[in-house]
Amino acid sequence: MTPTGRVALVTGANRGIGRAIAEGLAAQGIVVAVAARSPSAADAVAVDLGAPSFGVRIDVTDGASVDAAVAAVVERTGRLDIVVNNAGGHYDSGVLPSAVSDADVIDAMEINLVGPWRVCRAAIPHMQRQGRGRIVNVSSRSGTFASTWADAPAYGVSKAALNMMTFQLAKELEGSGILVNACCPGWVRTDMGGLDADKSPEEGADTPIWLATLPDDGPTGGMFGDRTRIDW
Repeated sequence: MTPTGRVALVTGANRGIGRAIAEGLAAQGIVVAVAARSPSAADAVAVDLGAPSFGVRIDVTDGASVDAAVAAVVERTGRLDIVVNNAGGHYDSGVLPSAVSDADVIDAMEINLVGPWRVCRAAIPHMQRQGRGRIVNVSSRSGTFASTWADAPAYGVSKAALNMMTFQLAKELEGSGILVNACCPGWVRTDMGGLDADKSPEEGADTPIWLATLPDDGPTGGMFGDRTRIDW
């Protein structure tokens, strides 16, 4: 595939949906910074993608790690065009909202909200200098008022907060050339989704890849699933 000159940072890209997103972007000629907590896991995926993609260590729960990862990407490539905040977790399935603990809420917020926010904060100045960028926050329907469920409460509330962060960033950056959107990949066969899920990682990656490669007149400030807008 002919290189496009674009550079993407994909968090949690060592497995599951994140790896499928990285593979899909690399197949379009985009240089992918495969970001994961384990440098060896990130490097292994980057080798499979082929040069010029590369691995980078990131722990979204550590601000210094996030800043260092973004700086490393820009130092190596000279730019950063796409961020896909895929890293997430703390799916507290089976916990009732009335019984969720402070520790569960704090952990879910740290992983699913504060982590992606850190990545956005570090990446946006580079995109602003270019006058163009794409930010994709991998969220969940459980974080919408329209279709949530009373299960996994810490996870759902943290994803709702991620959706609001997405909306606010999109408002701030409107007209800047930086498009900011959230998406729900659906029920995907991953460590979190389980083997009974109805989508493959590649199917779950389709909408994030689409949002990451939107044209300049594409949507911003939306929530999408299967390339279709979802009600908040």
